[in-house]
Amino acid sequence: MNMKVENETYLRDREAVINLTRELVQIPSVYREDDANGNETKVALFVAQYLRDIGIDTYVEEVVPGRPNVIGVIDSKKPGKTLLFEGHTDVVTEGDRDAWTFDPFSAHIEGGRMYGRGTNDTKGNLACMITAVHSLLQDKEEFTGKIILCIPVDEEGLMLGIKHFIKQGWADGVDGAIICEPEENNVCIAQRGAMRIKVDVYGKMAHGAISWSGINPNYQIARLIVELEKLEKEEQERLGEDPFLKWPSISPTILKSPVKGDAQINVIPDHCMMTLDVRTVPNQDHDELLGKIYAIIERLKEQDPNYKAVLTVIENRPSTFTPKEDPVVQAIYESVEFVTGKPAIYNGVPGATDGTYLHMHGIPIVTVGAGDRDIPHQINEYVDIEELAVTTAIFRDAALRFLNDKGGK
Repeated sequence: MNMKVENETYLRDREAVINLTRELVQIPSVYREDDANGNETKVALFVAQYLRDIGIDTYVEEVVPGRPNVIGVIDSKKPGKTLLFEGHTDVVTEGDRDAWTFDPFSAHIEGGRMYGRGTNDTKGNLACMITAVHSLLQDKEEFTGKIILCIPVDEEGLMLGIKHFIKQGWADGVDGAIICEPEENNVCIAQRGAMRIKVDVYGKMAHGAISWSGINPNYQIARLIVELEKLEKEEQERLGEDPFLKWPSISPTILKSPVKGDAQINVIPDHCMMTLDVRTVPNQDHDELLGKIYAIIERLKEQDPNYKAVLTVIENRPSTFTPKEDPVVQAIYESVEFVTGKPAIYNGVPGATDGTYLHMHGIPIVTVGAGDRDIPHQINEYVDIEELAVTTAIFRDAALRFLNDKGGK
């Protein structure tokens, strides 16, 4: 690293971000619908108190019971732009604990890495953005405008937290947003869109030995899956490989048959269900793609008068793109080069983030942060300790560049 900031500041912030990441990871915040403690409450209240202790105006807003957003505001009291940092508090399930080398909520440090659920996605980056802003306050850095820390719940689910944040008016007047996610400090200016779809297929229950007396929905859903695979390949051939996001995709994820009641090997079910995780690229129109899926179902109905399928769109998020010339992109790009001494890399986010909804609200977004891009949601998730320190320095520098209009090439 060839950072041109005072070494004393870097070392101070390095220790702080490591300690804060460890404390955040050690507070489990997996959402578990049937567990009263399976939510973000404890970690959100911890973050809120942490922000208050370092002198940041802090607000806690319950999105749904047990799931509160935290918002921090640092107002310079000088006219200027508003910069938003976003990092969520929820993490995905740890899965099989026995498969982990270390306890998934121990934040164990070994070999220059911290292991645990959320170290990479994205409690490490949440710690980076908080520590970066704290650093500005500690050093009494001069800047204009305002910084908002957006710390929502449910990013890994239906993104209820960011929707509530926007609905409450917090995103109004924001000039640029830095989405703090594990991207190896690549400057990500695009992200794939996402549609979450549920498909219910209905048949007629019957004895497995007397199949002609029933209607088997499993065959019907299988025909749909085959057709969707063909559609995916057609879309990939039509659109080609996106330079930042690679390929659009249509992925069947959950298959359930029967949907209710006990499965039995000699019983044809009356109802089966699947979910689709559809990921799109900027040139792909969601309404047009949905029309193609509906057309497949209509064709299958024409071929089989007993075919009955109901499609429900659960979530619909468009892809995003922010021009390289946008001030928030340039601030991050220049800060990455300044802090690391290496050329910054433009890239795209393979998934969708809370930034999608900020983008839909008209806010330019850039996604960047510490952590290997392939590690999120894996067993033995980790983040490199030094990368946390580097990312903190990048966020610190970028805030000053953006708010004081020092960037721009």
